[in-house]
Amino acid sequence: MRKSILMALALSLVTAVGGVWAESMHDRMHRAHMAGKKDAHAMGEHDEVNMPGLNGKDTTPTEVSDLKALFTQHKALRRTVDNLPDGIRTVTETDDAALRSKLLSHVVLMLARFQNGRDPEVVIQSPTLTALFKHADVIATRIEMSATGVVVIQTSTDANVVALLQAHAAEVSDMSARGMQAVHERMQADHHKR
Repeated sequence: MRKSILMALALSLVTAVGGVWAESMHDRMHRAHMAGKKDAHAMGEHDEVNMPGLNGKDTTPTEVSDLKALFTQHKALRRTVDNLPDGIRTVTETDDAALRSKLLSHVVLMLARFQNGRDPEVVIQSPTLTALFKHADVIATRIEMSATGVVVIQTSTDANVVALLQAHAAEVSDMSARGMQAVHERMQADHHKR
């Protein structure tokens, strides 16, 4: 019952609140780099207070607020991942009730996006998550509440999608452990692969 109420609330929030598209931090940093400026971060392009990189194509203020809380308070999260033969089982928990509310909201809103095939295209989003949105129709998802957080089980019959699920779960665990530092390192590595 509670899960269906959360899903209904998530769908209402996603459709009722509009988001704002912002030029990506990566694009600004790349432009500064191409203009010969050595450190775009030192020029104020990087902003861990306002976190413009959390904006996406149609992200809502609630989604951005949830992400900001999860990144700024990542040390209060506990996360475990079990790789299954056909997917993943993740457990993310916190003793902080307000952060737990943000965590649950984030999970529910992201699942609603998967169900509707609405990739948020968040600026800092990994290519792995982008690929998962392209295959959302072959991913089965189940959520369960734990005493202090949420359990997400995602499976697929497609071996390539299973590999993507496991890779993304590892990325999220790294972000949970190290916050924005993990994102910066991944984005820099992705940039240099191009």
